[in-house]
Amino acid sequence: MHGHCRRDERGLVSAALREIFDAPDAAAARERFGSVLERFGSTVPRVAELLEEAEEDLLAFYRFPQAHRPKLRSTNNLERVNKEIARRSDVVGIFPNDASALRLAGALLIEQCDEWLVARRHLSVESLALVLEDQGEEQRREVIELQPA
Repeated sequence: MHGHCRRDERGLVSAALREIFDAPDAAAARERFGSVLERFGSTVPRVAELLEEAEEDLLAFYRFPQAHRPKLRSTNNLERVNKEIARRSDVVGIFPNDASALRLAGALLIEQCDEWLVARRHLSVESLALVLEDQGEEQRREVIELQPA
């Protein structure tokens, strides 16, 4: 029975986060966030506390242009990378030590980073240019310096 309650709580939290993430803009998201905190405050206070602590992180993607938001709030790319690390780890079987497991994971992450930088951009250069439009000159120079050659 206890496990069932946890599943119900997860469903409530998932629905509440979807409600927040589907807001048309940051102001509406913050309003919905406040509403969720009020609802959860009396029924699941620990969840409300955790959400309140994470508010800035959860809503950070609203600082980006509308076109970026679906990709930024998704964990699909991270899940794909984690599955690839798990798949390659299964091929190895048993690692002789922790360092060898970290080397494999690190190599895969470097490979994935290179692919994201060169082959398949998660966000196009044109799309990223929208982010720079709202930035000051100093931030614009920082972003340009960070771009791959």
